[in-house]
Amino acid sequence: MLLPAEKNLRAVLARFAEARFRHDLQPTLRTGRELEDASYTLCVMTGTRSVDQALAAADVLLEQLRADRHAAAKATQILAA
Repeated sequence: MLLPAEKNLRAVLARFAEARFRHDLQPTLRTGRELEDASYTLCVMTGTRSVDQALAAADVLLEQLRADRHAAAKATQILAA
């Protein structure tokens, strides 16, 4: 599986959170469709089949991306020294 760009993953997570909040606050057909669309996108992006799995996978991916960024910054510091 290709790793999504961090900014794209964060954008989809934000879209999902906003859609979920709006639908929980005042459910309508429109908010339901928005939540369904955001949920589907999040599942596709993380390679999972449920929202719970997608959220857990997103946490893992974000941690991996953070660790990769940290390792790259450390390597740059070593090379610059």
